Amino acid sequence: MKHTPRRVDKPWGYELIWADTSDYVGKILHIRAGEALSLQYHERKDETIHLLSGEMRFSAGSSEADLQDIDLKAGESFHVSTGTLHRMVAITDCDVLEASTPHLDDVVRLEDRYGRVPTDA
Repeated sequence: MKHTPRRVDKPWGYELIWADTSDYVGKILHIRAGEALSLQYHERKDETIHLLSGEMRFSAGSSEADLQDIDLKAGESFHVSTGTLHRMVAITDCDVLEASTPHLDDVVRLEDRYGRVPTDA
């Protein structure tokens, strides 16, 4: 069945959701040079990213104190298991292929340049 991808604008670029089923989700993330996704983790979601084009600094670890920076180049992938803290920072414009479980709203943000971290009332 033919499917029209859904574009979701983000402060760092956009997501193109090209597959959204009860079993898996496929996205292309376009991240503008110099922009960054939030430092986040997922309670249920499991994902793998593949850098289609560009260069990025990918930070990952089991805690903020344990974060390691990994420079990814086009053609390289990283598996983000549930609970892993992570962040993507685009060195150049990047296109990232993401395959994940279907838990799209499962994002716990710890830090965010764009003010999307919940604050205590």
